[in-house]
Amino acid sequence: MAGQVKPQPRRLRFHAISIVAGPDACAQVKALTGVRLLSAEAPRLPVVGCTNPGGCRCKFQHHEDRRAGPRRLGLRTSIREDWSANDNRRRSLGRRDVDHADD
Repeated sequence: MAGQVKPQPRRLRFHAISIVAGPDACAQVKALTGVRLLSAEAPRLPVVGCTNPGGCRCKFQHHEDRRAGPRRLGLRTSIREDWSANDNRRRSLGRRDVDHADD
């Protein structure tokens, strides 16, 4: 089908990177190992102050998202399922007259 444009892949809003330390990594890179950074905020390699700038073998690892842990969205729904509308744990009636109408 000539003339059709391929759809572009969706850009990820929080694309992130982490630095994978090379065999002779400097202290600056070792301090950043395992830390996820937004791509726009990532330092260039070799980092400033690298002790081996000519032979630096550190590299970036790309991640779809900056967040490393599980999302809390799933936790929120499971908590709501545990609470039911029929689980009234109040110990006393309210202060309104309608709360005491059945007495």
